[in-house]
Amino acid sequence: MKTTQVTPFFDHSTNTVSYIVTDNQNKTCAIIDSVLDYDAASSQTSTQSADLLIDHIKKNTLTLKWILETHVHADHLSAAPYLQKQLGGQVAIGQEITQVQGIFTELLNLEESCATDGSQFDLLLNEGDELTLGDSLIQVLHTPGHTPACVSYYVDGACFVGDTLFMPDYGTARCDFPGGDANTLYHSIQKILSLPDETLIFTCHDYKAENRDHYAWQSSVLEQKQSNLHINQNINETEFTHMRSTKDATLNMPKLIWPAVQINMRAGKLPASESNGASYLKIPVSHTAK
Repeated sequence: MKTTQVTPFFDHSTNTVSYIVTDNQNKTCAIIDSVLDYDAASSQTSTQSADLLIDHIKKNTLTLKWILETHVHADHLSAAPYLQKQLGGQVAIGQEITQVQGIFTELLNLEESCATDGSQFDLLLNEGDELTLGDSLIQVLHTPGHTPACVSYYVDGACFVGDTLFMPDYGTARCDFPGGDANTLYHSIQKILSLPDETLIFTCHDYKAENRDHYAWQSSVLEQKQSNLHINQNINETEFTHMRSTKDATLNMPKLIWPAVQINMRAGKLPASESNGASYLKIPVSHTAK
């Protein structure tokens, strides 16, 4: 008998789905992949999306135990520090966050201002770790490929896969970010698809696939195996990696990649204030000569 309830929150500006997973017996909950609203033109943040999560938790008299990240997102900012200040809980991400921090501190020349040991997070997670949520257990699956630090969370017949998988009619995550790898992603997805067929799959984003006029974020292992556009049961590793690398070569970078990565790899915290009291983000500039 299921003891947990999943409540999704869809953010239209970033196409992100955040989740509150609640153990109904003990009134404890976890938040997965929260969103801090960010206006790129003014470089200002706001908390409307996060406040929806807070309102739900307070309305239902829940205790927040975990604020979980599936990976360092490149398309939205995490609201983890704001949520923790309002509600408590521990912020956790995959152990390989240290690899992501190392890659991007070098790319952005941040060595003196960003620790690369994962110390910004309360807890770093490994394959097989278990987190208690009331009478339920959240099991950690290391599912890299999109990024080195990607993890999925399995609890009570549901798996929260971040960007690893999308809806079956949309496919799989890109692998061309620094540290990404299509072969690795293939094997991570096989791990997810080895779960029982009835396992519910909850994805972190949806962009409306061609010929679908509504947003969706819930499928099942069986549906993914039967009909995922990129990696169904009839597609082998060679076919998948060729498709993924070919497709990735045509994709633009996410519009928020530089602010998102710099903040999210710090567990949602802004860079330290400078002498004038303001925080600053860095954007690398390259020039292609004609």
